[in-house]
Amino acid sequence: MTHRELMTRAIELAKQAAADGEIPVGAVISRDGEIIAEGRNLREKGRNALYHAEIIAIDNACKALDSWRLDDCIMYVTLEPCPMCTGAIINSRISKVVYGAYDLKAGSVDSVIDLFNLPYNHIPEVQAGFMENECKALMTDFFKNLRNK
Repeated sequence: MTHRELMTRAIELAKQAAADGEIPVGAVISRDGEIIAEGRNLREKGRNALYHAEIIAIDNACKALDSWRLDDCIMYVTLEPCPMCTGAIINSRISKVVYGAYDLKAGSVDSVIDLFNLPYNHIPEVQAGFMENECKALMTDFFKNLRNK
């Protein structure tokens, strides 16, 4: 699968989250161009602060690979990861993070702080703003609809 196809799948997952009343964030983890795990926000439905798309995708990837090390894996996520998710990405050794929309309130890769720029034992490669307009529109539309209700 191409980078665009993988991010498009993350966008589809984000739309599913939005349809369930969740903040529209979707994440896909791939290895060698194939999807090995997916996740979408489930905090409201699961009533759990840990149920971010990235955390769910990492958990599913670890189960799929029977390993906590996600070396050579790429995460595609529609929104810049928060501090919790950035920490999980570091600890799972994901090689690269490709994200769409910047998160000016909680983004911990570029916007508020760059946790990947601190001297941790693992630092993934980052591609920011990939399919940004499509990813940003998910958030804008979701909150616009919420305000209109």
